[in-house]
Formats: sequence, structure tokens, C-alpha cells
Amino acid sequence: MSADNKKLVQAITSQEENFAQWYTDICLKAEMVDYASVKGFMIMRPYGQAIWENMQHILDTEFKRTGHENVAMPVLIPESLLKKEGELVNGFAPEVAWVTMGGSEPLEERLAVRPTSETMFCDHWAHVLHSYRELPMLYNQWCSVVRWEKTTRPFLRSREFWWQEGHTIHETADEARAETEQQLNCYADFAEKSLCIPVVRGRKTDKEKFAGAEATYTIEGMMKDGKSLQCGTSHYFGDKFSRAYDVTFQGRDNKLQYPFQTSWGMTTRMIGAVIMTHGDDNGLILPPAIAPFQVVIVPIAAHKPGVSEKAAELAQRVSAFARVKLDNSDNSPGWKFSQWEMKGVPLRLEIGPKDMEQNQCVLVRRDTREKIVCSLDELETRIPEVLEALAKNLYERALENREARTYTATTLDEVKEIASSKTGFIKTMWCGDLACELKMKEEAGLSSRCIPFAQEHLSDVCPCCGKPAQSMVVWGIAY
Repeated sequence: MSADNKKLVQAITSQEENFAQWYTDICLKAEMVDYASVKGFMIMRPYGQAIWENMQHILDTEFKRTGHENVAMPVLIPESLLKKEGELVNGFAPEVAWVTMGGSEPLEERLAVRPTSETMFCDHWAHVLHSYRELPMLYNQWCSVVRWEKTTRPFLRSREFWWQEGHTIHETADEARAETEQQLNCYADFAEKSLCIPVVRGRKTDKEKFAGAEATYTIEGMMKDGKSLQCGTSHYFGDKFSRAYDVTFQGRDNKLQYPFQTSWGMTTRMIGAVIMTHGDDNGLILPPAIAPFQVVIVPIAAHKPGVSEKAAELAQRVSAFARVKLDNSDNSPGWKFSQWEMKGVPLRLEIGPKDMEQNQCVLVRRDTREKIVCSLDELETRIPEVLEALAKNLYERALENREARTYTATTLDEVKEIASSKTGFIKTMWCGDLACELKMKEEAGLSSRCIPFAQEHLSDVCPCCGKPAQSMVVWGIAY
């Protein structure tokens, strides 16, 4: 390994030494983000933006397949509008950024910089909804929001982040509930199939649900260090917001009725989830579905006759079925290997004079570093096969990590013993009382991640109070 390569690799703190610093190192060294001049804000650099755009494309295609339309709402919300639904404003009050001046003039009313858009959608629907014939209204918007977080970290928690927020209204409660379930399953499929992250699907406790929601559903992923990450949420509001904002329609019985509402969102924190689920001490490992470049072509001995030309020819061929990058820079092959490993490109294709003589190339997988000799006549079939195998392996490794770090306990002492020495998911029964949920946090340092849809009967009683148990809960430490 050259001195340049050593320097590049050593720029990343090892996971074992300091997982949090390892994560930050990757975000910066892989050129995904930079820090902005306003504290807590980040700049999405081209490579990070390209990953997000690939995520957007996959999700947006699925949203449109299920009948959703994209809209754009204003970034500023009048304070009086935000206050109409009390739970929402109280839930977000500590994080809201306010605009108080317009140019050089003080505003008559404070304007909130959008922390979420339920109020704006309701205000709009109050103007445009008239009849049941116009329902459902299935809207989504791609935007950024501002929440004044105290502790920030790239992608996971920044004061401005990018997301999609879906907002829908329906004629009946059953239709709205079906929407929340459909969208949660959409997120779960995206996480597992495109991001190779296994997730637990479930419902949030009342303590952890979204402000103003009747029910919040979630998908929870486990990172390499055993901590949990909330990966996507879907909320059922009933007709609470409709009543607060006077959103009505003429029903089939010719009487005014209130529609039933949902919202759901997934954010750029999913880039953080990919980093912490799959990355290693050499950098990112990107699932092929979202990688800006699925294949990087590195010429070996590029100064020798025909090598650069052959590499360019292969890049043209591969571009027909994969996103490809030809690295024809004057850096050494070793430096290029290290650089593209850092950036997590799933597959490296090496071609040199000896390979050309034998009508072959070498494919190197980012996940296992396995070297595969491939005939140039088989590129169109072999590369997709290898990318598919790599994605499958990423998912299986993440699932193996989750299963190895998932524990079961029937008493509070067992929970505390596990939590004191291990990081992961701990499954227990629960009586449903807030006091026991708070006790779990106070004595074991764990928060409820979700009440899984896939329930197990671990015991008859709650480990905190000994009362009859109502459901199984997954507990953990969350980012």
C-alpha cells in the first residue's frame, strides 16, 4: 500500500475506537457533506446529493404508482395557523425557528419556518375541498424543514434536513388507516429492498407518537453498534386536524362532514442509516440501488498502448445497464482503489494489458473484496449478478447483526443487566402504563422503539410493575 493510500485510510477513525467519530469521518471524507456557516446546518455535497436523488427517485416512483401527486407548500407558517391544533404546536414549540422581520420592518405576526406542514395542508384543503367526489386527496412534497435541534450530527440530526412529507385526506376512517399502513409498508420495502436494511414494523407508544396524531406507526432499524434508528413514520390523525382547521366536505348524505387525515415522512437520515448499517473502517459500502456509481472502472498501467481506450470502451458498454464511473485520472491505481472504497462504490472493474490479452477483466466487490475474473464477453450478465449478490449479502449481514443483538427479558433486573453490558434491542412484555415506560428509561436507560406488529408472548406480566401485560415492546437506545 502506498503512502498516499495509508494516509487516506488512516483518516477514518476505526469503528471499535469511536463509532461516533468514525461516522462523522465518513460523512466528511467521502465528500457527502460539509458544515455550513450557520451552526447545526449542513451542505449536501454532490456525492451526498446524488445518493439522496436516487432515494427520491425510487420513493417518488412508488408514491406515484399508488396515486399520490407532488405539490409545493410555502416555507413560512403564520403563528396563528400553527396554534389552531394545540398538541402540534406544543410538540414542536422548542424546535421552531421564527421570522420576525420582513426586510427592515417588523412583522405584525411571527412566521414559523416550516417544521412540518400539516397546518398548511389543512389550510389549503379548507379552501379547495367541497365534495366527497374529490376525495381522497393524496399529496406529497419534497422539501426541507427546520427544527432547532440542540445536538446535531450530519444526516441524523441537523437543524435543516431534507425529506418527503406525504399528506392525505379521506372520506372514511378505514380508508385513512389503510393509507397509513400502505405507506409504512412502502417505507419498509424501500428500506429492505433498496437500502438492504432490515426493519421492525410497529406502532409507537402514546408517549413516543407524533404530536397531534391518534396513532403513529414506525419502522425501526438497528445500526452496526446496536443502537436503533427510526427510519420512517406514518401517522393517523382521525378528523382532529380537520375539525381544528374547519376542513369539511359535502358527504353522500348531503351533510357536511370532516375528512380523515394522514401524514408520513422519510428523510435524509436514511443516508445516515446506510452509513451506520453497512460501512466499515475503509469507508462507505453503498447498496447498488442508491449508489451514484454502481461500477467504477480503473485502468491498470494506463500508459501502455490501448489500455485507456479499452477502459473507455468498457465504460460505454457498462453504462447501458449500470451507473458507471471511469477513473482515468493520473492518480495511482492504489490511490484510486482506496478512494472509491471510501466512497462505497459497490463494484470495481480493473482492466490492464494482461487482462486485455486474455479478453477478461477483474471485478472486485466492495463488501467482501472478493476478486472475480470475468470474461469481457459476459459483462452484461455477470455484473448485474454480482451487484444482486452484493445487495443480498448486505441485507443478510445486517439481519445477522440485528438477530445477534436482540435480547429477551422477563424482569426489570434482567433488562438492566443486559442494558449495562450490551447494546441492542431488548424485548419485554408491557402493561401499557406510562409510569412503567418512564421507569424503563430511568432505571435501564432505554426508550420504547415500537410495539411490533409481529407480537410474541414472552410472559404474562409487565417486568416493571408485575401487572398483566398487554403487549410486547422493543426497547433500545436510539439515535
